[in-house]
Amino acid sequence: MGERVTIELDAAVLAAARDAGIDLSVLLTQALRRYLPNLNTASREEEARKWYEENKEAVDAVNRMIAEHGVFSDGVRSF
Repeated sequence: MGERVTIELDAAVLAAARDAGIDLSVLLTQALRRYLPNLNTASREEEARKWYEENKEAVDAVNRMIAEHGVFSDGVRSF
């Protein structure tokens, strides 16, 4: 459990968020993590490494396919 804070929101925005089923605590935490990119850098790097390890087979397969066949835009790129 996190720390309790008090914020003020426009009533219409709050009602729309509630109607949409948005968890404001989750949303604010995610937004702050994006806004503060250096927050928890080590844990984010670990999560990225873990994701890569879990998906390495698929990533390698896509890389092999691209090396073998190129990408769909090879014939239309102007750079």
